[in-house]
Amino acid sequence: MSTTTVLYEALRNFADPLVWAAILGASVFGAIIGAIPGLTATMAAALLVPFAFFLPPLPAIAAYAAMSALAIGIGDLPTILVRMPGTPASAAYCDDGYFLAKQGKLATAAGIQILSDSLGGIGGALALIFLAPLLARVARNFSSFEFFWFSVLGLSCAAILSTGSLVKGCISLFIGLLLGTIGIDIVLGYPRFTFGNPNLLNGINFIPAMCGLFGLSEVLRNVVVMFSQKAEVETISVSIKEIWKEGWRKIKQYWVGGIRGTIVGIIIGALPGAGADIAAWVATALAKRFSKHPEKFGRGSEEALLDAGYANNAALGGTWIPALVFGIPGDTITAILIGVFMFHGLRPGPHLFTEQRVLLTSLYIVFIIVNLLIVFPLEASLYKIGSYLLRIPKSILMPMIVLMCIIGAYAINNNPFDIGIMLGMGILGFILQKYDFPVAPMVLGIVVGPMTEMYFMQSYIKTRGALLPFISRPASLAMALFTLFMWLYPLLTYVAKKVKTKAHDLQ
Repeated sequence: MSTTTVLYEALRNFADPLVWAAILGASVFGAIIGAIPGLTATMAAALLVPFAFFLPPLPAIAAYAAMSALAIGIGDLPTILVRMPGTPASAAYCDDGYFLAKQGKLATAAGIQILSDSLGGIGGALALIFLAPLLARVARNFSSFEFFWFSVLGLSCAAILSTGSLVKGCISLFIGLLLGTIGIDIVLGYPRFTFGNPNLLNGINFIPAMCGLFGLSEVLRNVVVMFSQKAEVETISVSIKEIWKEGWRKIKQYWVGGIRGTIVGIIIGALPGAGADIAAWVATALAKRFSKHPEKFGRGSEEALLDAGYANNAALGGTWIPALVFGIPGDTITAILIGVFMFHGLRPGPHLFTEQRVLLTSLYIVFIIVNLLIVFPLEASLYKIGSYLLRIPKSILMPMIVLMCIIGAYAINNNPFDIGIMLGMGILGFILQKYDFPVAPMVLGIVVGPMTEMYFMQSYIKTRGALLPFISRPASLAMALFTLFMWLYPLLTYVAKKVKTKAHDLQ
């Protein structure tokens, strides 16, 4: 099928009203979830699961593309208005957005945030369009050795690049890997850690797990704090025209920072397990490093807000690259998305780019439509009604979230046992977050762990127990060395810091 034919067939898909309904509905849903502090984009992805199961493949996947762009983008609204990060990424520049608004520059802050989200999202979409097919061509020549090392690299990135302590990241990863071993041994065909329960023979289904980890755990957290974190929200008076005008003025003024933030977002987003959260922190740090006014950072810096905004949504396109090309999630949202793909009979990997060209081209168009046509008007409108949205009682929201978690967990297999999995994972997620353990490494462990074991055993059997062939091919050697570097870098940095401190004390 020629490229022209593929593009024509992809555009024909948009004659289906269901596709547009899915895009618009998911956009509004993502925007509302993102605008409410404590409700994350990953939670929105988990709550979309029951709807995605009853939609055809394209509307279901399009809904996730639209939802994630809006949920992460509009997460800056409570950050700017009430100094409460709507997403983990927003914490990187929370004070900058809030103090800009306090200085009477609400239109400037909103304009920078919305337009940087939109343009960064387009940059991420272009990276997905042009880089993913190229990587897929390379990946077609990969053997089980390369896929094994890429899986190990993904797990390493999840643990090392996660926010907080490296030790806690490793513990979280270990818990996920342990949970991933439940089920039938792929070589011996013998049950492992099932405790005689036939419901565990196929392992832990990660859709109920995600609903618990990111939906129910947030409900439990809100119940425990007894809704004590209340903020006074003033009525907002800023016009959409003013947001547009001020936003474009700053976008043109700091265009270099926009390019830098987009590149940072794409690169970090493409690292499995990293995602928009880390991209925002790195982009903010780089913006401060190259800024002429670093003293303004944390006190109302326009550059911090702009660079991180670009990185936020550019990372979204980046996270889809490893998910589509290798079947390894770039973040927790794409981890859930892979489950949706598989439910619809679509297995992510290099073959997807030859067997499903029309579907993927339609997906690229969705990314462009959402970031070009939907992000600005919807997010700007929410700034007009944001003060009312932030006043929705959590006593109404939380029961609705629990209900959607139950539906999402039950719908995949129509098995009540999955609701129990969801409840257990929700409690586990709540405990981990309470003690500042990152959840992302555990998610990657559950999803990628069985895949890593499968590729290792395939390679091990193929080589009859020899380990040297694991690093005998150039690509596998490169990934093995990069993985080793990922683990050695924190250790070398720590040793260098200790040596420097000791030398300073001796002086």
